[in-house]
Amino acid sequence: MSAELFLELGTEEIPAGFIPRALSDMQRMLCKELDNARISYGEVRTFATPRRLAIAITDVAKLQQRQELELTGPPARIAFDADGKPTKAAEGFARTNGVSVDELQTIETEKGAYLFLSKVIEGGESTEQLPQILAQVVSKIQFKKSMRWKDLDVRFARPMHWIVAIYDGEVVPFTFGDLQSDNVSRGHRFMAPDEFTVCSAADYIAKAEKQHVIPQIEKRRQLIEEQLETLAQQLGGKINPDADLLEEVSFLVETPQALAGTIEDRFLQLPPELLITSMREHQRYFTLIDEQGKLLPHFITIGNTLTKDPSVVVAGNERVLKARLADAMFFWQEDQKNRLEDRLEPLKKVVYQAKLGTSYEKIERFTELAIGLAQQFAPADLELTKRAALLAKCDLESGMVYEFPELQGIMGREYALLEGEDRRVATAIFEHYLPTQAGGELPSDNVGAFVSLADKIDSICGCFSVGLIPTGTADPYALRRCAIGILAIILDRGYAISIPELVEKSVALLEAKRQRPAEEIVADVLEFIRLRLVNMLTGQDYPSDVVDAVLSAAFTEPVDAVDRVKALADLKGREDFEPLSVAFKRVGNIIKGGLEQEVDPALFEADCEKQLYEQLRQVQNKVAELVAGRNYPVALETIAGLRAPVDAFFEGVMVMAEDQAVKNNRLALLTSIAGLFKGVADFSRIA
Repeated sequence: MSAELFLELGTEEIPAGFIPRALSDMQRMLCKELDNARISYGEVRTFATPRRLAIAITDVAKLQQRQELELTGPPARIAFDADGKPTKAAEGFARTNGVSVDELQTIETEKGAYLFLSKVIEGGESTEQLPQILAQVVSKIQFKKSMRWKDLDVRFARPMHWIVAIYDGEVVPFTFGDLQSDNVSRGHRFMAPDEFTVCSAADYIAKAEKQHVIPQIEKRRQLIEEQLETLAQQLGGKINPDADLLEEVSFLVETPQALAGTIEDRFLQLPPELLITSMREHQRYFTLIDEQGKLLPHFITIGNTLTKDPSVVVAGNERVLKARLADAMFFWQEDQKNRLEDRLEPLKKVVYQAKLGTSYEKIERFTELAIGLAQQFAPADLELTKRAALLAKCDLESGMVYEFPELQGIMGREYALLEGEDRRVATAIFEHYLPTQAGGELPSDNVGAFVSLADKIDSICGCFSVGLIPTGTADPYALRRCAIGILAIILDRGYAISIPELVEKSVALLEAKRQRPAEEIVADVLEFIRLRLVNMLTGQDYPSDVVDAVLSAAFTEPVDAVDRVKALADLKGREDFEPLSVAFKRVGNIIKGGLEQEVDPALFEADCEKQLYEQLRQVQNKVAELVAGRNYPVALETIAGLRAPVDAFFEGVMVMAEDQAVKNNRLALLTSIAGLFKGVADFSRIA
């Protein structure tokens, strides 16, 4: 027997960016609580608008699952004293599991006699568990910022006004703050604010839509897309693609209405990206382009009400946009009265970070790092790289970026082009901020890549130098994003960059600022970046044990590390990998730290030793050459060929022989075998 569970939390308008994470947490926590309560369930669906978060779960069992437990307690020698009386250990084990000591049994295991309890927990009514489960979930939903209201000791993204909690058509009673759960929801705040009763998810959807609320996220997003497409065609253009804006807007409205407005021609002389960014960030407007990608003098806004006179709303939006773009036009004209390079000197008075000095000092540091990268990987681009690094932050002192911070880099590029700077320099000024998010656009040119890498590594090393290290809950300087950006750029462009060398150079440039020993900083930064690469690769579905094995063996060059991960992952995919892995893990387990000494063939006592030694000699130099040439697939294939003689060795001799010389010789032989993997992977970490 099962039934549907439905929960809706009605609130004041929640910021759009909070909603996806809240829905995900809500689903994860509710499913976890049901699992913990042994309540089976079926399909899970979530719904959301700015004023509501909801979840529906089908086939929620009416009875908890029966549970049969077999529990092992403390050893019998500890559980009973010399007289056979139960000790506190036995009494505690019994008390913890709700039984008397007399109900405990003793069983024999490989490790000796232990207390044992076989216990059956019958399933209770789910309705007895659901009130507590729902109250627990609602109280634990986390947001970037939460609010308290009235004098209540509860927090949520915004004040909550109603709770719908229904199971099998009946209210699940629980409280949150001063709210009692019920079966009553509400419609659109302005167009249909009346209450309506809910008896199921299907009933909720049907009644909500009649009340001008579309709770299904995908349906609302699709409706917005259709309206955008229709208006764009009517205006002779197409929507400038913006998936992030579409996602955000879909969480800003309950019933969308797309309305088109006009941009005054005089503003079209502004750089297109300035117009697009300003309208996107401040008004959440969609822009239109023609077939050639040229910006059209129109915008589309998504309203949250079905207005009777759209022209009034459009006129209001056009007035707001006109005022904002007029400001942009003023700053655009004023900024051109001074050259970009003239803004470098004022940066000597701008504090980048209190412990790390001014923005000018940061520029000096990352310029030197960028020059070093150019000298190593593209000497022909050295002067362009130096120039781009010096100008990279100059637009921070422009009026435009002061008014519109999100335009940093964009305005630097535009001003550089106006002043006749090399186009690659101008592009690098913009691209050195890339990527702005995981999986985002990367620098398209060496110059931008070098400056971006230098800026990011200086930020990481600088913060680690003065103790500003990210925690599990806080990363105010976005250092994780910097590290991910560094790795993404290196992998994208294939640079053979030594991360330790780059970090050591950056830390050396911070000598006057650092408040910790340089060795500690370098070690912490390397581990920080290594863990980001671990996360990146496991996120790309490489086996976690393979990634761990490779990056634990050596982490110097990211490109090289990824090549080793790919090679080992392919090897692990072979049908014969398991016995191969067992053989080489056994080698590592026996030698532990290893014994570095020459192998003496005269001490061999069995043919299997001689055969393993001969096979090793045949492949040793070849493997070394393959590893040096980074041909890891063939290197691993060659090493794998030693499996048979390794197995024969273990079957034929006792490694830990009584004769110390023979024992050490065998350990030295196995150490040489393990040495073939040096710098490739730590086989002991393969699951």
